[in-house]
Amino acid sequence: MSYPRATLVSMLGVTDLPTYLAGLVLIVLLPGPNSLYVLSVAARRGVRAGYTAAAGVWCGDTVLMTLSAAGVASLLQGNAVLFGIVKYAGAGYLTWLAIGMLRTAWGMWRTRRDKADAQDAPAAADERPFRRALVVSLFNPKAILFFVAFFVQFVDPGYAYQALSFVVLGALAQLASFLYLSALIFSGTKLAAAFRRRKGLSAGATSAAGALFLGFAVKLSLAS
Repeated sequence: MSYPRATLVSMLGVTDLPTYLAGLVLIVLLPGPNSLYVLSVAARRGVRAGYTAAAGVWCGDTVLMTLSAAGVASLLQGNAVLFGIVKYAGAGYLTWLAIGMLRTAWGMWRTRRDKADAQDAPAAADERPFRRALVVSLFNPKAILFFVAFFVQFVDPGYAYQALSFVVLGALAQLASFLYLSALIFSGTKLAAAFRRRKGLSAGATSAAGALFLGFAVKLSLAS
């Protein structure tokens, strides 16, 4: 016996799948610190490092999904002090990353007429894309908003196996993230050659990324 796809999904405790998918696409495509970081890593260090950073994003999102399923989302909504700790810690980390990017950009501007090969050597040696992307993802205001306020709305409260509903929603979210980040990674590697040839362009892009991260930090600190 076969069932329509929508019926099968509703049988798994997922409600209003078309609305969830539409919102998911919009939220995934909305620029955030995690996607920007993956793009920057791919542009500077290539496909492999880009996917290493992307893996950190996916692990961070999985942690947020699990916490949401465990009821931490409701706890954050109901506890202003706890939510404040999370958001200010995240804002502080994003600010620290932004300052690092702006310092790197300043160094690029000062040495833009030097040989290009050595420009990223110290940063590349110290950077750990997976760990940094994981922390960025955990404190990403877009992800927090998605999993705290949006994700849980599509689980049928009367369904007996709600963990399965969260798995279905989470798998769809991770699939959308995989496709989007993969597109960014391969786009970033195409930018890499231009960045290596023109250090001024690379410095400008890094400056813009640092400014955006500062904007993300401000946005998170003002979240309610």
